[in-house]
Amino acid sequence: MSPKKYILPLLAVLTLAGCEKPFDQLEQDPNRPTSAPASLVFNGVVNDMYSVAGGGGWNDSQRYNQFYASNYNYYATNDYAWTTTGLNYTTLKNVVKMEEEAKKAGLPDVNAYSALGKFFRAYYFENMTRRVGDIPLTEALQGLNNQTPKYNTQKEVYVQILNWLDGANSDLASLIAKNDNNLSGDIYFSNSLSKWQKAVNTYKLRVLVNLSRKESDTDLNVKSRFAEVIGNPTKFPIMTSMDDNLQYVYNSQFNKYNRNPDNFGGNATRENMAATYLGTLTSLKDPRTFVVAEPATAKVAAGTKPTDFSAFVGASSGEDLAIMSSNANQGLYSFQNRKHYYSTYTAEPYLIISYPELQFNIAEAINRGWTSGSAETYYQNGIKASWGFYGITDGANTVYFSADGGYRNFNTYTVNVSFADYYAQSAVKYAGSTTGLTQILTQKYLAFAQNSGLEAFYNQRRTGVPTFLVGPGTGNSQRIPLRWQYPATERSYNTANNTAAVSSQYGGNDDINAQMWLLK
Repeated sequence: MSPKKYILPLLAVLTLAGCEKPFDQLEQDPNRPTSAPASLVFNGVVNDMYSVAGGGGWNDSQRYNQFYASNYNYYATNDYAWTTTGLNYTTLKNVVKMEEEAKKAGLPDVNAYSALGKFFRAYYFENMTRRVGDIPLTEALQGLNNQTPKYNTQKEVYVQILNWLDGANSDLASLIAKNDNNLSGDIYFSNSLSKWQKAVNTYKLRVLVNLSRKESDTDLNVKSRFAEVIGNPTKFPIMTSMDDNLQYVYNSQFNKYNRNPDNFGGNATRENMAATYLGTLTSLKDPRTFVVAEPATAKVAAGTKPTDFSAFVGASSGEDLAIMSSNANQGLYSFQNRKHYYSTYTAEPYLIISYPELQFNIAEAINRGWTSGSAETYYQNGIKASWGFYGITDGANTVYFSADGGYRNFNTYTVNVSFADYYAQSAVKYAGSTTGLTQILTQKYLAFAQNSGLEAFYNQRRTGVPTFLVGPGTGNSQRIPLRWQYPATERSYNTANNTAAVSSQYGGNDDINAQMWLLK
């Protein structure tokens, strides 16, 4: 057989081998980007803040806060029988990516994205630890280099959170002083580093208040850290008005508020106001009642004036769902105000970190003796700011209630409001000491309504104010749980470390009713 017949195939093999790309290049998808502008990644991270903060009003978080209740179990129940929760490590990986892309673009080590990266770490890690307890932090976010990270204690997590917040404040101050701002893609503050610095320090005060049960821990220095912020507004600027709120603004095309004309038929009468919230408003003769709710139709039919506080009735979140449904259908309970929530696509913003909360946090800290000042002044400021959020002013206020059960025709009423008269009530006027603290916490709860995710729940878990109502409808043996279970992925893929964390904290039982370090 002639050897010539092998020449052409051999040349072909050699030619192909010479053109072949290395394996690491072949495995790359040319249609899949390997990098993105830091501003684009940043935009995704800040959008995730909205999701972590509850993703808007009238959702699961707000039922758990006992602001409203579901009376129609096809859509939802008021059950607290939680199981596992998701965590935010994917978003945190994007924070790392954001910082890397900023450096690739030639920005210095300290830049707007790296400064806010510290804040985002604090924000997302606190969200996770408040849900479950100990979590991976030091060894987290290392990718393939460490797929089974060890857990840090919740105390260690909070120490790091406070360090990150201080670092973010210092870096932002440095950038602002140099007028060095490359930030882009900011949906909250239009790329204002000064606004972000206020939000960082306002959030820091929230974190410190969340640590109230640890005020004597010398590693955390809760009281002195709080006093330092209040005593040095030049170094630690905080929000000074509602204009500084970190808030999510809706539009009528792409991101509609959770309640709008499109979903009126799905939930307007399948949800009613919860007694914990509405009952607190009416007991204080609070004009916010008329903005957020409508009078129970059975009460009006029986002769009660629509603008009488006794006409507004909420249902206990613990009530058996079948009974609640029956009562709601009979007009015994108040529904959400259809004019305010359904008549247009122009929605109130969703507060994530806000000026009213800040005022109540400072009032609480002064009441606890952490810093000097007038707790009463901050307490009043918080109430007034919350009233302003709903458009309530001294004098004549026009209120609207549905005329026919729909969201187009309304009966109009005038109610006269006087903050001085409201504040003169013994239940409202700041009383100092323990009673005053309960008043501050109660008003903070009211200001959280349909905003700030689970902040109302976390504050109630920490302080017991207000008293959450329980019963057959809440499940969980008629208890309000204290935490969520770890994700199933942690049990499956990080088994040894997860088992050790559950054992050290909760005696080996990943129980939603177990008490984490933060609450001891």
